[in-house]
Formats: sequence, C-alpha cells, structure tokens
Amino acid sequence: MTQCDQSSPVPESELLSPGCLPELLAPAGDWDCARAAVENGADAIYFGLEKFNARMRAHNFSETDLPKLMEFLHRRGVKGYVTFNTLIFENEIVQAEAYLRAIIAAGVDAAIVQDVGICRLIRALSPDFPIHVSTQMTITSAAGVEFARELGCNLVVLARECSLKEIEKIRCANQMSTAEPQVSETSRPTAGHEPSGLPLEVFVHGALCVAYSGQCLTSEALGGRSANRGECAQACRMPYDLIADGREVPLDGRKYLLSPQDLAGLEILPELARLGVASLKIEGRLKSPEYVANITRV
Repeated sequence: MTQCDQSSPVPESELLSPGCLPELLAPAGDWDCARAAVENGADAIYFGLEKFNARMRAHNFSETDLPKLMEFLHRRGVKGYVTFNTLIFENEIVQAEAYLRAIIAAGVDAAIVQDVGICRLIRALSPDFPIHVSTQMTITSAAGVEFARELGCNLVVLARECSLKEIEKIRCANQMSTAEPQVSETSRPTAGHEPSGLPLEVFVHGALCVAYSGQCLTSEALGGRSANRGECAQACRMPYDLIADGREVPLDGRKYLLSPQDLAGLEILPELARLGVASLKIEGRLKSPEYVANITRV
C-alpha cells in the first residue's frame, strides 16, 4: 500500500484516499498468525525470535526461519519487523550482536527496540538498518521523540497511554523542531531523517497494561518474572479482593480490579490518520490465528 506524506496532518477530504492510509501492522506469534495477517490485509507484521523479545510465551520464530519468512512476506508486498524489545544484560551482548547480524542479513525491514544500548549497537553494525523505538521505551513527549532521532532511530512507537491530544501535541512539536542531532560514531541519524521529526506509530487494538509502558515491575515483584525480559505473568489480569483497615470491601462481584479494558480504537482511526500517524499497531502476539485474521480484516 502506498502511504501519504506523514509530515503534516492530513486534510479530512483526503482521509479516504488509499494513498493516505497509515500502515496496518499486525502481530504474528507463529507461522499461522503470519499467514492470517497477510491474507487479511496487513501491510506489515511484527514477530519475535527465541530470545530478546517481550513475548517469550509466544511460539515465536527461530533464527533459521528468518530468510524463509522474509521471502514469504516480501513476495506479497508485506514488511516484517523483529521485536528486539527487552532489556539486555552485559553478559548477553555477544549473543545479542549475533542475533542482530542475522536479522540484518535476512533482510528484515526493521527491529523494534527497547534498550538504548541496542540502538547504539545496531548503528555500530549498520549505518542505515531501520530501528523502531518500542513502546517499552516509554516515549510520551516530543523530547522523547527527539532523543530517539538523536539515537539514529527511524520511527517511534508511542507509549500506549498517550491520548489523542498528547499525540497531536507530540506530532506538532516534532514538525516544528529544527535542532540538528549530535552526531557520533554510534549515534548517527540515518538516511531519510529530517529535522521535522520521526514518524509515529500507535497501538489501536488489544491488551493495555495497568502501568506505564515498559515500567511495570509487578510481575517480577510478585513472581520473579520480569515484564521487561519477556516473561510477564500478567498479574494485573488476576482477580483481587480489596482490603481496607483489615476488612474486605464489598464490590458487588467485581474482582478484576487492576485489569484495564482492552484498547478498541476503531472509531478514532480517521482522527489518527488526520494527525498523520504513520502506523496503526494491533496488539496480540499471544493470540490465535483466528483472532489475528478477524481483527486485521476489520
């Protein structure tokens, strides 16, 4: 799908033009989900490998799957983004670099990254391989987007907590930005970066964390499973009792006190397109192929 220039808000009269639709990005936890997304109109999919991704409970893909998967996608005009969106420990750097080299060599279209150090490592390995800042990096302001640009990143997935007004504010501030980034050997802006800022991506459907994106420590505190290492136990989805002053507070049967309602942004898609959002992301790498097909088709 040809996309419109995302440098400024799109006039309402042009929103229905096929050339002005944002990218539709669907989740793929396995091969069946990848096929479901492609067959139902996704412009791109995002998926994880066996390590360093925030959904380690998904089936995921192996390093040896990459060439075949990318060939499958590119033959159909679909892009593929690898989620490299966990925090990396120092003793994992060698393995992380090997994964990144394989990702770049396989023709992956971008890596979705949380760790600032991994952004710099990618730039050391390649001056132009696309880096997408993960929502796990908690970018909630124009200053955060500018920081990502200075790292040499190509797109920012905003934190899922951002409202429409906040998205518009961030977008406008980045259009007005004229500051040049500080250039270093490991922080070089890549080809195509403009002073007006970076394209923005937002989640439009699926599960929503109770905490700020990338900042939840509940799972690790309660069960030793870090959400920032791909092992979230989804403690916010559990039933709880409310105790005040040693007594249980009656809640008329309500139990899921920490579980937010899922995102459902279908009704505001025209507004997101008007704001110039470049990509619309569907959450759900733990979901079934049927779920991926139905939501992508909508």
